[in-house]
Amino acid sequence: MSNGPGRRLQVFPVEGERNSLHACFRAVPMHRVILNFLAITLARYLPVFSWKNALYRWRGMTVGRDVACGLAAMMDVFWPELITLGDNCMLGYNATILAHEFLVDEYRIGPTIIGPRAMIGANATVLAGVTVGAGAVVGAGAVVTADVPAGAFVAGVPARVVQRTTREAPDGDEATIDEG
Repeated sequence: MSNGPGRRLQVFPVEGERNSLHACFRAVPMHRVILNFLAITLARYLPVFSWKNALYRWRGMTVGRDVACGLAAMMDVFWPELITLGDNCMLGYNATILAHEFLVDEYRIGPTIIGPRAMIGANATVLAGVTVGAGAVVGAGAVVTADVPAGAFVAGVPARVVQRTTREAPDGDEATIDEG
């Protein structure tokens, strides 16, 4: 089974008649999910970025310098340690960053990486196992199901490159992205 282009996921089949979400506490201990939930929920509403980032780091996330997560941005509560937020990236209001997918017969987990100086728009969702490249922009409300090249502007459901972009990448090189 394909995980889709550019997605790095581990797949865990679940046996029996119940869907995979019923197996969540076999996959991650309940006490850990509760701590993650409390810390991440608190961070969603804190107005100070350094406090938010400290809570995310405490729960195992890799958080770069000057990361700014907007009000109500939601991180994965099951596997936050699989999320990386690059230096100076920005997440908009109510953006969701996932590192898991619970499906009927299986669950999947994978590292989700938001590159340096990338921006995730309000209400956008980045799925598990996806990398959003350095300096990329994800439009508001987009659902990112595959890797986003550095410097690209993507939008839609599922997210697609919507225009040719030539801009300075964070490392000083120019990035040219073809329309998709």
